[in-house]
Amino acid sequence: MTDPLLIAKTSDAALTELMLLPAMANRHGLIAGATGTGKTVSLQVLAEHFSSIGVPVFMADIKGDLTGISQSGKANVRVEERTKLLKLPFMPTACPVTLWDVFGEQGHPVRATISEMGPLLLSRVFNLNDTQTGVLMLVFKIADDQGLLLLDLKDLRSLLSWVGENASQFTTDYGNISSASIGAIQRGLLTLEQQGGDKFFGEPALILDDLIQTVNLNGRQAGIVNILAADRLLTSPRLYSTFLLWLMSELFEQLPEVGDAEKPKLVFFFDEAHLLFNEAPKELLEKIEQVIRLVRSKGVGVYFVTQNPLDIPDTVLGQLGNRIQHALRAYTPRDQKAVTAAATTFRANPGLDVEKVITELSVGEALVSFLDDKGRPSVVERAYICPPQSQIGSITADERKQLLSTSIVAGQYEKTIDRESAFEELKARRGDTSSSAPTLDASANSAGGLSSVFSKIGGVFNSNSGSNANTGGAGRSRESVMDAAVKSAARAMASEAGRRIIRGVLGSIFGGRR
Repeated sequence: MTDPLLIAKTSDAALTELMLLPAMANRHGLIAGATGTGKTVSLQVLAEHFSSIGVPVFMADIKGDLTGISQSGKANVRVEERTKLLKLPFMPTACPVTLWDVFGEQGHPVRATISEMGPLLLSRVFNLNDTQTGVLMLVFKIADDQGLLLLDLKDLRSLLSWVGENASQFTTDYGNISSASIGAIQRGLLTLEQQGGDKFFGEPALILDDLIQTVNLNGRQAGIVNILAADRLLTSPRLYSTFLLWLMSELFEQLPEVGDAEKPKLVFFFDEAHLLFNEAPKELLEKIEQVIRLVRSKGVGVYFVTQNPLDIPDTVLGQLGNRIQHALRAYTPRDQKAVTAAATTFRANPGLDVEKVITELSVGEALVSFLDDKGRPSVVERAYICPPQSQIGSITADERKQLLSTSIVAGQYEKTIDRESAFEELKARRGDTSSSAPTLDASANSAGGLSSVFSKIGGVFNSNSGSNANTGGAGRSRESVMDAAVKSAARAMASEAGRRIIRGVLGSIFGGRR
């Protein structure tokens, strides 16, 4: 049985300890509060504790100040005051950290293939309407039937052009494909590429197992804290939210059921959570709710971090059992509504006027309620969050360089692979003078293009693009880049009578596994 985690102590003279039970940590949670009230420090404290019990963590670093968790903390006036107030020892501790960056500048590159992202999530990034989304889904279906691998943006762009040029040939089997819809999707592609999407889509694709790692630290297993540099990514909010949604859905789809475990397998922090739900259609919101509810059984805890609890839909908010509510301001009618909403979601404390207290909390002080061993919310308490034992704030360029060079995935993702896929095959077809029409040969039509897919996978074995990754002293055997490419292709293969690619769209529940 894993020991409870001390997160806060009550603000009264009793200094009652408020503990988060690891067995209840996958019941999800919420950290909310106005800017400057201490949300980031609360997130850091939770991440430290999870790492200390061997639970890996994934979190996005919006402001660039979470990387300090990789360094031992240093005493300062505020930390000393808080440790003295709460009668706690200060034991400077660093967590093992892996840095990630979609743009490959501040961390190891993070990539996914176009096929893994799927048409529905891409339609959200492109801001397509229903008709355009339908056309994009048809284009993906054509790629499946033709055995065309969609790995990066040029693959999708080439496929869209080819389908547009030959739209009349597809009408009977797939329905009408309008040039206007193709044009809208192409414009979305161009916008995404200008925002850095060309760096995100490609190979080697991220292997989820690399996010769920532990290392031996002073004789104990510590969970790796995965930090995604999101300062630039946040300038493309749709790409940011869609990427994190894709990551959650992939975790749901790939991880096995574990039921009720003594601690989570992974804890996922979603900062700036309102971006996930902004302008999301009702159908997508319903599926997000389902994923959040069901991913618990995979051992994944999801914690939303946001300024206002009203940013989270009620159906999702009701599933967040562990809560840390920092101060809210009540200057506007919406702010006042948020205060009331936050107050009413806690289990009442007869000795605490929650609605009044929310506006009076000081920095680092919060209203806290965790689930007990029966899964029931505890009575809300006014409390001080314990200070982190790691460094508060960002790290230096030299410290970042050191982390990257000693990472357990050093060398695994840095080199881009550009193997034969839809772009190359369609280019060859256009050069075939015998016919430019989209002719389906018998084997491709009957097997959903599996023969073509297997030939592409086989081509990987004839290349020298892979090499074993540097383990960074972790002592575990790493998959080569070649293996990563094969896995990526395998994930893109058909599952409906050998024809339909498994899309990474909210796991298997968006359309049901067929």
